[in-house]
Amino acid sequence: MTKRSTPSQKDGKGEVSGHKVSQNETLLDGDDRKVELGKKVTLLRGISIIIGTIIGAGIFISPKGILKHSGSVGMSLIVWIACGVLSLFGALSYAELGTCIKKSGGHYTYILEAFGPQVAFIRLWAELIAIRPAATAVISLAFGQYILEPLFMPCGIPPMAVKLATTIGITSIMYLNSMSVTWTARIQIFLTFSKLLAISIIIVPGMYQLFKGETRNFENAFELNNAKLSEMPLAFYSGMYAYSGWFYLNFLTEEVDNPERTMPLAIYISMAIVTFCYVLTNVAYYTVMSADEILASDAVAVTFAEKMMGNFSIVVPVFVALSCYGSMNGGVFAISRMFFVASREGQLPEILSMIHVRRHTPLAAVLILYPITILQVFVGDIYSLLNFMSFLRWLFIGLVVLGLIYLRYTKPDLPRPFKVPLFIPVVFSLTCFFMVFLSLYSDPVNTGIGFAISLTGIPAYYIFIYFKHKPKWLQRALGK
Repeated sequence: MTKRSTPSQKDGKGEVSGHKVSQNETLLDGDDRKVELGKKVTLLRGISIIIGTIIGAGIFISPKGILKHSGSVGMSLIVWIACGVLSLFGALSYAELGTCIKKSGGHYTYILEAFGPQVAFIRLWAELIAIRPAATAVISLAFGQYILEPLFMPCGIPPMAVKLATTIGITSIMYLNSMSVTWTARIQIFLTFSKLLAISIIIVPGMYQLFKGETRNFENAFELNNAKLSEMPLAFYSGMYAYSGWFYLNFLTEEVDNPERTMPLAIYISMAIVTFCYVLTNVAYYTVMSADEILASDAVAVTFAEKMMGNFSIVVPVFVALSCYGSMNGGVFAISRMFFVASREGQLPEILSMIHVRRHTPLAAVLILYPITILQVFVGDIYSLLNFMSFLRWLFIGLVVLGLIYLRYTKPDLPRPFKVPLFIPVVFSLTCFFMVFLSLYSDPVNTGIGFAISLTGIPAYYIFIYFKHKPKWLQRALGK
């Protein structure tokens, strides 16, 4: 189904005009230059992509969700550790898929290989029309809120100012990803180190207080008077959401240098660092703040900084904003490759698989979400939409890992340079499906709406992809 590139043409200046080029194909001009997405994702850049997209605003703002549903300090820390291990299981399963199916595109590509084009298109459709614009808008609004907070403290920030700052942030991310893969990766490395610095600003004083003997908040840490077994799945749901983002490197497989070595190693290192940081950050919070204070706080890191650092606490919102910016950058960088690959497979308009002849970036695939995301920022009820769609993420991720097990039996001879024990994908896929059923049980209305939105991908598939005799205006729109 992969479309081939058209013959090259040169303009009056001797440069190649824009053409659709597969990531595995090249387009040569008189100087034998290759127009392709090069292998520029090294181990350090891979680690920065994973860490930079996992660590967003959540660990700084509201870890209280896990505390609330787990019922005690000790159980909340166990949930953080368990979610880190489960996320590692998912990441290792994706590492096997990424080293045996050496195509970019992440979830979309693996579902396409295992279950065929119809299911893959439904995943793509849900991502394009709802999940990704809403997710990008939410993290971008958090960026706009926290980048302006030092300027307006202690007053409230006008909503329109937040939206304008958000628009500037989104625009700069789109511009950066359109101009240079190298600079996008360099900025991501810088932002990842900024996040780790912000977390260290919390961990170091918290550990200092702990070693001084400030342990009163850990007394009776496993007291289960407030714990309810029925709410524990919700605690795990919150924890798995906090760790989500470990799959983004798989969207860039064809751009990863030596993927057989780089992908598993980047995943191991990244998940170890993130789990270590998350657990120690929560320990630091509990060292300084009681469980009641954490549950009462709207932004735990800011409350922590006010208690520990006084006036210096003004830098915390800046670090939270940088953390959000890194998540925005990593998300756009990775997701654009899904749209690039889907266009290459013939399931999105042809223009999305074109590469800029000088900058070597998938310009159209990067910019496709820009107008929808901006519209969501200003007029959309994005938080409700995220509630509709949150369970779909785990449904399709569980389906991907189930596809790994399926491919073990249907394609046993497929080269697998990296192979995980079978219990790892089994445990992880069961966890994902459990969270999906939990969503159906706890919030059937919103979950049902989200499921219905995704099912609109079925008629869309037959209208835009399956039927061969489309109207000429539709063929022109799709680039046929």
